[in-house]
Amino acid sequence: MSQLRRGLIVSCQAVHGEPLYGYNIMHLFAKAAVEGGAVGIRALVGDIPLIRSTVDVPIIGITKVVSPDSEVYITPTTEDLRALLAVDCDVIAMDATSRYRHGGETLQDLVSFVRKNAPERLLMADIATAEDAERAAELGFDYVSTTLRGYTAETAGAVLPDIGFLGELKELLKGTDVKLIAEGGVSECADLRAIRKVDPYAVVVGSAITRPKVITERFVNALSEG
Repeated sequence: MSQLRRGLIVSCQAVHGEPLYGYNIMHLFAKAAVEGGAVGIRALVGDIPLIRSTVDVPIIGITKVVSPDSEVYITPTTEDLRALLAVDCDVIAMDATSRYRHGGETLQDLVSFVRKNAPERLLMADIATAEDAERAAELGFDYVSTTLRGYTAETAGAVLPDIGFLGELKELLKGTDVKLIAEGGVSECADLRAIRKVDPYAVVVGSAITRPKVITERFVNALSEG
């Protein structure tokens, strides 16, 4: 999907417990994002049909499922993949870390399931480490995204966006067909200028655009500093 090249993908999500959850309005966030110049949308499976009927850009689909026995919650099982194959999304993103998955399925199991049942769908690996990225490339993922950097036990405390890590991945993926997506911690235009020097395939921004509560908290905290 060449239209994503050097473009902004906006993550339009509202999960349980957030003020906008349950109102079926993510398609309006997607519409606003596309009118503002976004070249793609990342969204939860339940919001995709309305988003697809509203905008004409590539959609990256995910599920988010909390399990008591696993830290993996982004598209964790083949059942989640079945749900995503039932909607019209161009790319399926999933946790591509080495952590245990609910039910004992492996990342290889999930990749094989999609390649067998929907070979036309592209796959995005949400990773946290260089090892994750290397494994994803070996498994044949089309995209590697830094979504989980800073959100796993081994990467906790990473300063986001991690520009140095992006540079490491750019070098690691050189010579492969895997496209690098920068995601995580992008909150200011200055972040994008720094990321642009690394030249990833595209950039994903979510909270800084589509989560009013988080945006407000940032401003309130800044006002109270000092």
